[in-house]
Amino acid sequence: MAMVGAKLGAAAFLAITTLGGAAVWAASGEHIHIDKQKWTFSGFTGKFDEAQLQRGFKVFTEACARCHSMKRVAFRNLVQAGGPQFPEAGVKSLAAKYEVDAEPNDQGKVVKRPAGLVDTIPPPYKNEQEARAALNGALPPDLSLIARARGIEYNAPFYMVPVNMARDIATAYQEAGSDYLYALLTGYVDAPAGTKVADGMNYNKAFPSHMTAMPNPFAGGDGLVKYDDGTPETVDNYARDVTAFLSWTADPRLEERKWIGLMVMGYLLITAILMFFAYKRTWKAVH
Repeated sequence: MAMVGAKLGAAAFLAITTLGGAAVWAASGEHIHIDKQKWTFSGFTGKFDEAQLQRGFKVFTEACARCHSMKRVAFRNLVQAGGPQFPEAGVKSLAAKYEVDAEPNDQGKVVKRPAGLVDTIPPPYKNEQEARAALNGALPPDLSLIARARGIEYNAPFYMVPVNMARDIATAYQEAGSDYLYALLTGYVDAPAGTKVADGMNYNKAFPSHMTAMPNPFAGGDGLVKYDDGTPETVDNYARDVTAFLSWTADPRLEERKWIGLMVMGYLLITAILMFFAYKRTWKAVH
């Protein structure tokens, strides 16, 4: 979710898992430790928390949507099972507040119309040029797939790579992007003594090079976003909730995919048992 300034360009990073968590490999070669977080959607049977996704969408609209787009998410997705599952009437009312291009009329002119469930969430800027002009040259990335756009690479001796891979497979670890986003959103701190922060940049302990053009979206502190369900309105909860929401937008079929995987494994197990008894019966007369 990092907004990259013109001087930094499209700064890349490598996320690396370790036995204690993940780490970001900064351009300087520094390994930035990223703790693994507990998510409801982690593991083989994990699933999204509907209430958390609803809170995360609220945080996104109030703290992130002024700069970042979500071009691959349609309003109808907010109603579908496995996601926030907002009431359809409420989402229709929300969509109607936006205007999108209608089909050309008989004269070929394109007019505006209220958005509907089938439309994707309109971006805050019309194009890249407008976004850069408004944000001092920085281009905020689209957040639709951001939780899957952060890769994992091992920084360990070659003989440890199979061990780490086996561990991740055994625990079904797929939340490296989520862990990084949470660390980034909670990583805004004062720069260490002697560290110069350029104009328009911000210090973040989780970001590669520690300098990012994205200002702290939760600079207002606790109470910035009002929750309706009694959840404490803290920066930590804001970061967790919006990270969960972005994890859902990047993998909206996570629950379905995991359920199918469990059924396949069950099918293979039953088939293996039946094949074993068939083998024993077929060859029982052969010593």
